[in-house]
Amino acid sequence: MEITLKGDAVIESIPSLKDKALRINLNENIYGTFAEIGAGQETVRHFFRAGGASGTIAKAMSAYDKSFSDAIYGTEQENRYVTEDRLKKMLSHEVKLIENRLSREEYPNKMFFSYANTVATIDFAKRFKGHGWVGIRYQVDSNQKQYNEITLHIRFKETDARLQQETLGKLGTNLIYGAFYKYNQPKKLLRYLYDHIDKDQLEIDTINFSGPSFQEVDNRLMSLQLLKNGMTDAVMFAPDGNNVLPARVLYKKNILAFRGSFRPVTKVNMDMYEQSYQLFLSENKVKKENTQVIFEITLSNLRASGGEIDEQDFMDRARLLCSLGQTVLISNFQEYYKLVEYFNLYTKNRMGLSMGINNLIDIFDEKYYRHLSGGILEAFGKLFNKDLKIYLYPMLTENKTMTTSEDLKVHPRMKELYKYFKYNGKLVDIKNYDPEILNIFSRKVLKMISNAEQGWEEMLPEGVSDIIKKQKLFGYEG
Repeated sequence: MEITLKGDAVIESIPSLKDKALRINLNENIYGTFAEIGAGQETVRHFFRAGGASGTIAKAMSAYDKSFSDAIYGTEQENRYVTEDRLKKMLSHEVKLIENRLSREEYPNKMFFSYANTVATIDFAKRFKGHGWVGIRYQVDSNQKQYNEITLHIRFKETDARLQQETLGKLGTNLIYGAFYKYNQPKKLLRYLYDHIDKDQLEIDTINFSGPSFQEVDNRLMSLQLLKNGMTDAVMFAPDGNNVLPARVLYKKNILAFRGSFRPVTKVNMDMYEQSYQLFLSENKVKKENTQVIFEITLSNLRASGGEIDEQDFMDRARLLCSLGQTVLISNFQEYYKLVEYFNLYTKNRMGLSMGINNLIDIFDEKYYRHLSGGILEAFGKLFNKDLKIYLYPMLTENKTMTTSEDLKVHPRMKELYKYFKYNGKLVDIKNYDPEILNIFSRKVLKMISNAEQGWEEMLPEGVSDIIKKQKLFGYEG
């Protein structure tokens, strides 16, 4: 047991990896298999070394050769083996073997499990740092017919294969221990995955819980915990509400992104989306079948006035966007150039950002780039050096005049810089907007919903008010 001290006070007690493995081994009812591919048998090694492993480990294996692996788990159509599909095949196969080979009459009280990982560590040229899928399928009761499952995707940050292997072994031990002893506290289970691991060693960017013990767990909320805990900078979930691997969604795609509060989605939001989408598809490098639309919310936008994240408010926005069939990204990228850099990890194809004129004003504000040695020029190099266009929705000022990119006022020092990007085609005005809806603002609609005022439904796209009422979002009480 490791104890952390602050002054004379004990603030946290973290079991050592040996203690975790030993506690699993000494539980006479926990019994299962380990299947590890790509980074050695690093997880099971902790359980062998802890002692008492014979009562826990039914089998430990690796199948590095592709032909052997295919013979055991089946072939992969795209010839890719470090995937979620591969992990699930491994888990399913190993669980079936346990059930087929071990009689329940002989082992009536055993809680079966299968732990698996499929991993690619850093390559010899050190161009790719490596990543992998890790998971466990298990029972918390011997009578449990349906298994629980926890799967996660990791990215290595270390630049040495041996260190990556050791980190993977620690993560796997933490996962197995948490799965059995912290399953009723999934948020804590998530935090404990980093026991004895530093954040600069490993990133977890996707996690999903399923099974009878996690029926009350919303995986979108678990995604939010990854961000809050500093485990990753961005998470994504699909229209069905499940977390998805960003790389899988964004890889080699044309990306059109919308940043907003979406609290709630208004007619202005959807008009901006529809008009930007048409402009984006008209680009000669963009094909509809290869285009991915992303609705993005920053972590700072989710914070309440006290600095804390309102989880209910987050879930309201998530449910609404998913109900509208949108793919949602929650990020820690307050500056737009960081968002573009993130997308550029997965694609070199043309990208588009859709925003209001007020957001463009912020982009040209130097105060946001004081932390960069190159200031705003460095940020703009990262933003506009990519194959990127910004689609601008007009703004209605207080005196009812329209502001577009043509008459936007920026700081005198930024004037020539603004002209450079404007007249090089990087900034594109949305001209087919609906002038009748420009006075609609999300904060106004939200206030009307909270105060039970009449008429807010007319400010939202068709069907959105029905979703809000049916799911009682944003404080709607009916």
